[in-house]
Amino acid sequence: MRVVAFGGGSVALPAIIVADISVLLALFATAQRSIEVAGGRSSLGELTLEEQFRLSFSILWRITLVMAAAALGAAALGFTSFAPHLMAGLDGMAFDQFTHLGRFWSASIATLVLLIILHAERNSGQVALFAAVGEFARRGLWLGAAIVVLGVVNMALGFGQEVVRSAIWQFWQTSSASDFTKYLIYFVFIFSFAMLRLWITLSILTFGLKQSYIYGE
Repeated sequence: MRVVAFGGGSVALPAIIVADISVLLALFATAQRSIEVAGGRSSLGELTLEEQFRLSFSILWRITLVMAAAALGAAALGFTSFAPHLMAGLDGMAFDQFTHLGRFWSASIATLVLLIILHAERNSGQVALFAAVGEFARRGLWLGAAIVVLGVVNMALGFGQEVVRSAIWQFWQTSSASDFTKYLIYFVFIFSFAMLRLWITLSILTFGLKQSYIYGE
């Protein structure tokens, strides 16, 4: 869907919506496993696919409003070149952002989404953005540190991804392999880094969240 959206046209907006919902669905599964690995318990795996879709859409429009408000605020302050990148905060949880600041922004959005999911899990599926923001503020020390670490890791991961992307581009230009083989390698590249980025994101954030519970901050 991201590839379809990149092509532009009338299908771009529906494609990016489907792509973002897919990222959220993948985040549910990854969050469940990372919470369990950290020694916690999660009932996210008990949600039906319909419940996951409903929860994903509820989160999506709220986070979209947050990103839009941030983008408009940045534009009003004169950061017109950076403002559009703030709309890629959700997408950047799984896919590489365009700027270093954008990578830290995506880390912040991922933290907020995780807190929304955990709040919904504890409150019969109720999605509450402001409750998650309040939780973010209460646990700001450890979650803030986790965001900084995640942003730095994403910068390094972005550099590594660019190296692999350049190698694939050279392969595309010089190889006599079939188009099917080339596209297969490209999609494996996309999905591999998306899975790696999601796992790293949730591992770091759940660790920071766990420490905030242990130390009460």
